Amino acid sequence: MAEEGERSLLEKAQERFGLDLSDAQIIFTGVGGINIIRSLADVDREAEVFNIGYAGSANFDLNSWVEVTEVRLNHPNVTYAEPVLHPETLPWKGANRPVQAVCYTNTDFVLASDYKDCVFDMELAFIAALGFKHLHSFKYVSDNLSLHAYHELTHGVE
Repeated sequence: MAEEGERSLLEKAQERFGLDLSDAQIIFTGVGGINIIRSLADVDREAEVFNIGYAGSANFDLNSWVEVTEVRLNHPNVTYAEPVLHPETLPWKGANRPVQAVCYTNTDFVLASDYKDCVFDMELAFIAALGFKHLHSFKYVSDNLSLHAYHELTHGVE
């Protein structure tokens, strides 16, 4: 059932951004770092990769799109040196350009945060760390840090 929601999201992204992914290899990775590594370990690092997924945000509007310009892990309780990774962005013209923002990747669902003007996911930092040369990321804001709202949108839970 989750893959059904992901297929619908893929269609929305293609329509919203004018992407033609008809000849692309589509991989549904599942949630979290282990699923990412298992699903993408053998993908050519020179391939053009589009990460299209759901994300939460403390303040972005629900059902809005974000193009990720920077990704890092979210670990609010400790600070340590780690790289900040930068997916590629598309050359937008006119009003079609989505909001651009940072994505914080977590190993668990984020239910509260003081971070604003960003999105939270559970995959992108792991994808970026695999070293894809042409990585793009679009996130669909599914919730405002509410696990229930996320499940309502992605699984039809009431």
